[in-house]
Amino acid sequence: MTEETPGFDEKPDVPSGANSDDAEPTAATPSEEEAAAPAGDVQQTVALTAQLDQVRTALTERTGDLQRLQAEYQNYRRRVERDRVQVKEVAVAGLLSELLPVLDDVGRARDHGELVGGFKSVAESLETVVAKLGLQQFGKEGEPFDPTIHEALMHSYAPDVTETTCVAILQPGYRIGERTIRPARVAVAEPQPGATPAAAKEEKADDEESGGTEEV
Repeated sequence: MTEETPGFDEKPDVPSGANSDDAEPTAATPSEEEAAAPAGDVQQTVALTAQLDQVRTALTERTGDLQRLQAEYQNYRRRVERDRVQVKEVAVAGLLSELLPVLDDVGRARDHGELVGGFKSVAESLETVVAKLGLQQFGKEGEPFDPTIHEALMHSYAPDVTETTCVAILQPGYRIGERTIRPARVAVAEPQPGATPAAAKEEKADDEESGGTEEV
């Protein structure tokens, strides 16, 4: 009895349903999801970009609103501060206006030498207090007449003036800062009608020269 050996022409067993062609490697084809993935990423990027633009626009608008609000607040603070200062000045001016007659009496008493003793101390204390409140006195003899701060109560002509001049201070003027509480009440003198400033000066110089020389 001899053993049978398979011949060279015999083919190995192949499972049923299998094809010899399947054993060869084939190139992988992308699925529909993988093909659609790049298009989805582009759409998502476009959407994010649009959202980012909207956020930037909203941020710019809010920043502008904040800047305008800050500017309005600064303007409001300046107006309030200006109004507060004006109200204070008006209140102080009203109080000091009531004290001007007293200051006039003090001035007349000083001019007549009656400011002595305890009355002198009280008067000086009053003048110190009103000065601290910002009250300033003005008006001097010899200064040019200014209708915005002077009130002319007397008028005359003088040969020794070249313009309308305050020759006497009847009542001093008072101011607080730039606010005039009372104008200075003065007597004014004007140049002689028809006389030029040069002629007035020459006449004054001639008078001084003639008065300073003696006839021999």
